[in-house]
Amino acid sequence: MPLDHYVTLGRSGLRVSPFALGAMTFGEDPGGAGCDVAESETILRTYLDLGGNFIDTANFYTNGHSEKILGDFFAARPGRREHVVLASKFFTNLYPGDPNGGGAGRTSIIAQLDETLRRLRT
Repeated sequence: MPLDHYVTLGRSGLRVSPFALGAMTFGEDPGGAGCDVAESETILRTYLDLGGNFIDTANFYTNGHSEKILGDFFAARPGRREHVVLASKFFTNLYPGDPNGGGAGRTSIIAQLDETLRRLRT
């Protein structure tokens, strides 16, 4: 199935590619098993050029570097971000020793959302 054979995402009305691009391996930060920025951007560019428009990441993928790579990529290409659906996950505690540094409590969700939006530059 081609990437530009879009399907509706649940009841949201959003039209997305049938396959999302997982950005779990974007970045070489410690603890990750990823690729460097140049290779990450090549993968992303190829996916988008083939019609893909649905990207999945998370705040803990390569310690937040995955989100930063995506944010930097789209910031350098004005107008391209508006045609992409970015999905990011949260929950993992990114601050060892801080009992409120992760999880699904209201304060934690808002803090994690703010950090994710900062890294994604959106």
